[in-house]
Parts: sequence; C-alpha cells; structure tokens
Amino acid sequence: MQEDFLHYIWKFKKFYPTNLKTQRHEAIEIVSVGEHNQNSGPDFFNAQVRIDNQLWAGNVEIHLKSSDWFLHNHEQDKAYDNVILHVVWDHDTEVFRKDNTPIPTLEIKDFLDNHVLRNYEKLFSKQSKWINCENDFTEIDNFLLNNWLERLYFERLEQKSEVIKTLLSESKNDWEAMLFKMLAKNFGLKVNGESFFSLANSIDFSIIRKTQNTLQTLEALLFGQVGLLDEDIQEPYYLNLVKEYQFLKQKFKLENNQVLPLQFFRLRPTNFPTIRISQLASLYNKHQNLLSKIIETNTLEEFYKLFQVSTSSFWKTHYTFQKVSRPSSKTLTKSFVDLLLINTILPVKFCYAKHKGEDIDDLIVKMGAVIPSENNSVISAFNNLKKVSNSALDSQALIQLKTNYCNKNRCLQCAIGNSLLNK
Repeated sequence: MQEDFLHYIWKFKKFYPTNLKTQRHEAIEIVSVGEHNQNSGPDFFNAQVRIDNQLWAGNVEIHLKSSDWFLHNHEQDKAYDNVILHVVWDHDTEVFRKDNTPIPTLEIKDFLDNHVLRNYEKLFSKQSKWINCENDFTEIDNFLLNNWLERLYFERLEQKSEVIKTLLSESKNDWEAMLFKMLAKNFGLKVNGESFFSLANSIDFSIIRKTQNTLQTLEALLFGQVGLLDEDIQEPYYLNLVKEYQFLKQKFKLENNQVLPLQFFRLRPTNFPTIRISQLASLYNKHQNLLSKIIETNTLEEFYKLFQVSTSSFWKTHYTFQKVSRPSSKTLTKSFVDLLLINTILPVKFCYAKHKGEDIDDLIVKMGAVIPSENNSVISAFNNLKKVSNSALDSQALIQLKTNYCNKNRCLQCAIGNSLLNK
C-alpha cells in the first residue's frame, strides 16, 4: 500500500461518502476535499469538512498509519496546526495538535470502494513485469492514450528546457553559445556525447565566431582541443591543422585539460568522431547565425535543407587521419538530423518561444508528429505490447512515461494507471 493511493482515494472520492465516522464516532460530511499540495506541508489545503454538524475549513493530512504523524514530527510543526481531519488506512494511535487538542481521524479503509482496491492490488501485484500495466496496456482507450502522450511530450520538453536554462546561465544568456554546446553533444551521439560536450565547454563561443569563416581554421580549433592533433603524422592536411591549431592555442590561450578522451571502439566509421567534428565545423562554417535560422524554420523539409552539410574534402576519402578510404560524400543523413531535431532543435525552439512569451505549442506538436519515431529498446517494448509509437512525439512521450512514471511506480499520477483503477 502506497500513501499516494490514499491521496488518490481522497482526491477523487473513491470511497462511500455516506455514514462516514471519525474514530470517536462523530459524523463526517465531506464538503470539499481541498487542493492537492505537491510540496511540503499538509497534503490537502483549504478543505471543508462538516463534523457533527459543525463546518470546519482547513487542511487534511493523510498517512498509512496514525502514528506516522509523530514519526514525521508534525506535532512540532506549526504548518500542521490547521489540520481539521487526519485520514489514515490504519488507526493505531490518537493524534494531537501542538496545543494538545485531538485531531478527528477517519480510518478510510472501512469506507473504501472495494472495486478500486482490487484494481489497485492487481496493478501493483509483485509479479515480475516490465511495466505494471503491461497485461492491460492493449485495452487502453486510444483517445486517452494519445492525449496522455501529447501531455508527456510537453513534459519532456519542459524537462529539457531546464537543461537549456542552465546552459544559458552558464553562457551569460548567449543563446548561440548554448545552442553550440547542445549541438556538439548531439553530434557526439551516445558514445562521445560527453566528450563533445566537454570540447564545446573548453572553447568560449566568441572564438567560434572568430574562426568559423574559414573551415580549416575551425576544424583545427576543434580537432586540436579534443586532442587529435598530438600525433606524428606526415600528412599535409594534418600538418596544416597542427600549425593552425598551435597559432590559435597561443592567440586565444586555449586549454584542453578538461576535455574528455574520444572513443572509436565499436563505432561505425560514419559515426567516428573525426567525421562528426568535421560535419559540425562545416555546419558552423556554412551558417553564421544558426540560431536565428532555426527559429525561422518551421517545416521538416526546411530543416533537412538547413542541415544539408558534409565534411571538408579530406574526409570524403578518410575516416581517420592515417588511412585512405573509398570516396563518399558523408553528408548528414535525414535520420541524424531527426535526432538533432528531437534532442536539441525543437527543445530550443520551444524554450526560446517561452522566453519571448510566444505560443508555438501547435507547431511543436505538428513537428513532433511528422518526425519518424525513434527506435530503441523502450520503444520496441511498448510497440510489442501495442503498436503505439508512430512519430517522434510518441517515442519521446513513451520514454518520458517509462523513465518518470513506470520505473518509479507512479501509476497513480499516470492517466493510464488512473483509467485502469476505474475500469
């Protein structure tokens, strides 16, 4: 039994409202359950309860056992002086306010709707499951599911907005600098994301602005900072990068002690950090004011066009500095741009609009709905239960559902869990 379940029962009145009695046999009439408090303090504010024909207005506190009142030291906290009713599952002791006046107690298990209790016990049974509701997931109404997924999609965007706000603070509200850090991390993908992020953090964005007009200069800056120009390689392109980087390092007093080492092991050659760094450099060489272009772009095809960049010419025949390979264009693929849209571009557009006081929620939904769904173990598992992920909006929402609700047993805060409790 979770205390959250008692919150749910009280909030949605999942109990028989007639003939309610306190432990002292006083008649109770619930006029208003109050406002659910998600922060510190009593669980429900501004409730109205009639006890033996006397109307009381105040707060309601909920516990599994009455003795939890003392376990949590509420008797010493002035915030609980205005509690008018103590709702518990088991009444095991009398409870008093700070002034020693008794608090009326309702042992709610005697008045519970047993149908709801059976559904709760089924949902939280201790069987080994991937998610609690996996046996009933196929029965979820599509209208309810789609509305919940859209809400979760925005919840995930809000969560990513907090990361953006932190980076903005660190960048002194320089949106372009924040964007560069986020894109750099995405270009590194899962294996090298943190390395690329540490690379971006090692360079003041003003230096990127000063070097981005010349592709080889920008490449030298990035390759040098990440430690790829420290070998004895007698290749003209490589030697030019080394020379350029030594000049930049002295000019801008660069340090790279905090840059994390790169990984090549088990990566496909197209995802080698050498290729991704050159593509990132090409992107910033091509677009001098990338943020403004992202803000102005509103369709998937326009974004594909905006991010239609390749590597510099050397990398068309190389994956590493030392070995020649068969020629290939190494242009950013649509699937890679989709990842940039999901993880950086749409969250930045969403956050920027909020910053400007603009509402682009409909655009964000429209964009999320046309980007193909991600394909990972979480999405595959949900689709095995019920084909539900048809777009990036769905896949991002399902990731949010699994990590923030299913994994934490927050079924009572989930629209799916609530529907199963009431079926």
